[in-house]
Amino acid sequence: MRVVSRQADAVFEGQGWLPEMVSALDTHHLVAWSELTRRRNAFVGEVRSFLAAQQDTDACLVHGRSVFTLDDLCHQLERLVPVPELHRRLDGPDGVTELLRGRNTTPGRRAPRVRCWIWSDADVLLRSDPELFSSVVDCMLGVSAESEFGTLDGGPIQRVLFVGGPMLEAYARDRSGQFRSWAAEGDSEPFWKLVSGLERPPVVARPVDLLMRPPRRMGA
Repeated sequence: MRVVSRQADAVFEGQGWLPEMVSALDTHHLVAWSELTRRRNAFVGEVRSFLAAQQDTDACLVHGRSVFTLDDLCHQLERLVPVPELHRRLDGPDGVTELLRGRNTTPGRRAPRVRCWIWSDADVLLRSDPELFSSVVDCMLGVSAESEFGTLDGGPIQRVLFVGGPMLEAYARDRSGQFRSWAAEGDSEPFWKLVSGLERPPVVARPVDLLMRPPRRMGA
């Protein structure tokens, strides 16, 4: 799966780091962190503009600074992906998982081939409700894996970019966290591992400053 088209590579070539960084979304989800709010905001703004310019791609920005509860998250998801009804739950009919699995799009627009979720200030929910944050991450990465490798048929290819402060980095280092493992299902195999065949979510974690570093030229 190629998130970044070759035509876009050429159009944005002068912006250095963007095509190379976003091309990592071809195979992985990304976690990016920085202590500087302005640096994170600049990163999110440029990445969102770049992704929105891709053909057949939805770039969905979740404003994490306003997400403290599942209800807060659902309000934002309803704004980004139109659905008849979204119940305030992760699983079950009309829940978050069902929304993520769907091909819903704005009336008059073609269903996207790729949907990229950009979750800015994702550490706000991690700080306010770590258990809910882990469950939401597991859901988002699980639906992506199911769509690409498992039994789900017809949904868009999905990638998630999580952006936040140092707390997000600490979570990314936690081997039991949902950036590095599927949520446990008691004594059974994790559900998302069963439906996708993936041992763990494909996630790469990097500092924002490293991701925004222009690629080195030959001979430089």
